[in-house]
Amino acid sequence: MKRQTRRWGTAVAGVLVLTTALAACGGGGDSKKAAVKKPTTTSTSTTTTVKIPIAPLTGALDPSGAAATRPALEIKVENTPDARPQVGIDQADVVYEEEVEGGITRFVTIYNSVVPELVGPVRSVRAEDPDIVWPLGGIFAYSGGAQVNVDAINAAPVKAIDESAAGDAMVRNASGQPPRDAPHNLYAYPPKLFALGGQPVPPLPLFTYLPNTAIVTGPGVAGMHVNFDSGYDVQWDWDAASKTWLRSMNGVPFTVTGGARVAPTNVVVQYTPYSGDAEGQTVGEGDVWIFTDGVVRVGRWVRPDKTKPATYVDASGQPILLRPGRTWVELLPVGRTVDITPGPPVTTPPPATTTTVKKKSSKK
Repeated sequence: MKRQTRRWGTAVAGVLVLTTALAACGGGGDSKKAAVKKPTTTSTSTTTTVKIPIAPLTGALDPSGAAATRPALEIKVENTPDARPQVGIDQADVVYEEEVEGGITRFVTIYNSVVPELVGPVRSVRAEDPDIVWPLGGIFAYSGGAQVNVDAINAAPVKAIDESAAGDAMVRNASGQPPRDAPHNLYAYPPKLFALGGQPVPPLPLFTYLPNTAIVTGPGVAGMHVNFDSGYDVQWDWDAASKTWLRSMNGVPFTVTGGARVAPTNVVVQYTPYSGDAEGQTVGEGDVWIFTDGVVRVGRWVRPDKTKPATYVDASGQPILLRPGRTWVELLPVGRTVDITPGPPVTTPPPATTTTVKKKSSKK
């Protein structure tokens, strides 16, 4: 999507012409001097607009340009009570929340625009992960898994790195983290993982985004309850002040180590068929509910090819665009529900009107 820019150009031209005719009388004849013209002077100044880069996985401005210098980094993160609070997941550009065995959920956290110092706890690869990250490439960091799933992620176009190959890029019991027993105590250092390589640089976008001035209209949403299995169901509440969705679980704010709240700009509920435990089918199509700016928009996700990300379209087939910022995608199993607490509807503001006042003329 093209970002609109505004350009200013200022050209100031000043031309000064002075003509002086002098006439003198005397002596027996006229004396005339030719008109004298001063040289024309022109002054021109211009202002050049510098185009600020866009981070591919958030659609937001990236003044440093750093996002274009590195690939995507995907890290599998645990979400059991033994793993909470996690670290670093609040800084992910994109997070996919997937259901795995036993109805628990795990995260595929994806980084590019921001590089946190630490992320974790890191856990194992699952059958659905290769398709999720296939369009991104880059680096996929994980901790073990069933051999069939390890083989599948190694066949994907990513640089797959587990704890045995990570060296000092993964550690047990990282400094500053709560004391935990294995396997809930493995952490990754993203700066060191990025140093191990990965392509393409930069990653291709997963979503298309709204212009900054666009207004999202539709049914208002104060909050929504996403019904994964009990204990992993999620509450998202719209916070108009920060223009983000605040995440809670079990009635408690969902925070990371240090107390920061998980609060993305967009929440996408992508209804996903599961053919078995940890086997979400993200290639195909289905219903999608997209929550942005305190509004819900309903449509379809369509992904015929695993090499490309899903596209989101409304009932007329038009793309549903996201607000630039962080995005969480809930891969909710088909048949589960989302309970919405309504908020004020958002409608297109009326066009501005101009009133012209006619002055009466007076004649003397």
